[in-house]
Amino acid sequence: MQRAMSRLWIVTLVLMLLGVAAPAHAATATEVQTTWRLLDYIAVDYREAVADGRVIDQLEYDEMIEFSATVATKLGALPATPSKASLLTDSRALQSGIAAKAAPADIGRRAKALAGRLLAAYPVPLAPATAPDVARGAALYVQNCASCHGARGEGPPPAFAKLDPPPIAFADRERARDRSVFGLYQVVTQGLEGTAMQSYAALPEEDRWAVAFYSGTLAYGDAVAGERIWRSDADVRALVPDLGALVALTPAELEAKVGADRAAAVVAFLRSNPGAVAQGQGSNASLQLARTRLRESLAAYSRGDRSEANRLALSAYLDGFEPVEAVLATRDGALMGRVEQAMAGFRQAIVRGDSEELPQRLAQTEALLDEAEAALAPEAESAVATFLGSFAILLREGLEALLVVIAMIAFLRKAGRPEALRYVHGGWIAALVAGAGTWVVATYAIGISGASREITEGFGALIAAVVLLSVGVWMHGKAQANEWRRYIAAKMQGALSRGSAWFLFGLAFLVVYREAFETILFYAALWSEGNGGTILAGALAAVLVLAVIAYAMLRLSRTLPIAQFFRWSAMLIAVLAVVLIGKGIGALQEAGTIGITSLAGVPRVAMLGIFPTAEAIGAQLLMVAALLVGFRTAARPRAEPLAAR
Repeated sequence: MQRAMSRLWIVTLVLMLLGVAAPAHAATATEVQTTWRLLDYIAVDYREAVADGRVIDQLEYDEMIEFSATVATKLGALPATPSKASLLTDSRALQSGIAAKAAPADIGRRAKALAGRLLAAYPVPLAPATAPDVARGAALYVQNCASCHGARGEGPPPAFAKLDPPPIAFADRERARDRSVFGLYQVVTQGLEGTAMQSYAALPEEDRWAVAFYSGTLAYGDAVAGERIWRSDADVRALVPDLGALVALTPAELEAKVGADRAAAVVAFLRSNPGAVAQGQGSNASLQLARTRLRESLAAYSRGDRSEANRLALSAYLDGFEPVEAVLATRDGALMGRVEQAMAGFRQAIVRGDSEELPQRLAQTEALLDEAEAALAPEAESAVATFLGSFAILLREGLEALLVVIAMIAFLRKAGRPEALRYVHGGWIAALVAGAGTWVVATYAIGISGASREITEGFGALIAAVVLLSVGVWMHGKAQANEWRRYIAAKMQGALSRGSAWFLFGLAFLVVYREAFETILFYAALWSEGNGGTILAGALAAVLVLAVIAYAMLRLSRTLPIAQFFRWSAMLIAVLAVVLIGKGIGALQEAGTIGITSLAGVPRVAMLGIFPTAEAIGAQLLMVAALLVGFRTAARPRAEPLAAR
């Protein structure tokens, strides 16, 4: 059993590293950002190379050919996702368009669309954690940039004008129309190959964002008029709900919605005062973003772009609804479930190509979002609701992990191996420390996107379910008195192997971290709403209840006969494995990693991992079948001699 458990733990650790860490893998993030930057450069600078179907600058055109080929190569090297084949097809179409000297507007549209789909398929941090200090950005610009680009971004002085290509003029309004702050940040961070623009990656991240924001103001001046528009027009504020939307937005995109003059004024104000957007963040802004993305999704579907429609529908959930999901769950969990189902149904209708059903689903989803907005309104908040929400979150998430850890502790005590308890305690303590680190990263460093959160939860749950399947089958096999005596006799002959000890550590870490990860992100969302004292009181009450449950379980385990203890423990772990496999599939479906096939008449019981989709229910049925086969096999009497064990 030790050897099998050791092998299983090694496999589990590898899967956990691949599955949980992959969404934030530094190398992949860097490659995605570099590819995005190249696409942004093509979208902006292709017009300098081609006009009216002919090349007007051969060097610039050769660069466009090279950059588009590099995009295709880098996309091919990225990890496999359901969207990768489509991205490669689009990149080849972009290459063909450039080779055919297509119109700049067409190439710009294709490059921008491909860049957007790239970030949807491979989410990377796109925005600063807090609003940058633009005044510091101005000082850094003078120190590092003015000598090449001009004191006010007017262009290079004579000494640098002969460079090929010369430094750009940030004050060039026509060029600035297609440049986002994120694009500027990428160039500041990574430099630009084939030019004199060097990387400033050595600067702190907040300084690079500050320089990018300041550089983005140099083509725009009337911040006063922009502030009046921003303060008075709710529709304009809805177009830029958060810092992520601000840094990704190009002035040209805003022009298409509010007009050139108003867009220029708003861009001038927001890039000079990004804190104005940060102050507007909250549940209303998030839900408005969800509504906007859903309407844009329907529009994309209507013009025949089903891939873009699906991307926007997924963004409506991950970027619009998911940030307020935790708070809504504490105020109206049933409503939260209905919104999730409605948004999943909207995405499924897109996949099915049901054009008649989509408008109806959009109306239903928007009505539910209106209900959610009312439930999240400040006047709907109460100290009692906050306390109960905080209490329920920790009790619900902590109970799953507690049951497994207590079963492990009870097993070691009955086996007479108290020296191994330190591995179990070390595992769950390390998980809590890692959870605290996750909170720091999510709050103060890069932030954790909705997709990354769901993928991490999904893979964590799937890995835990597989491990618990093995543990549950093994425990069921030891429910027979003869098997237990044989096992104890073998184990008492020597010390617990290092592999089995670290397996105990790993199992405790895995099940606790998975729950800690979700719990901490829920609490981070609650904390942003205020009432910190009430939240802490609810958490403390949940800790006390969990402590009482743990004490009662340990006392009960001491009085249970060996066979009965193993039988009940095996059943408990089997149930948790079924629950976790359902939760894992559900989380991956919410992240858009796995497709959705709805099942009519199946209730949604998230606490039990039951979701009304064929994929989630199918996975749970497969887990039940695996458990039944495993239990039956493990219960068969064995004829091999004791020494073989």
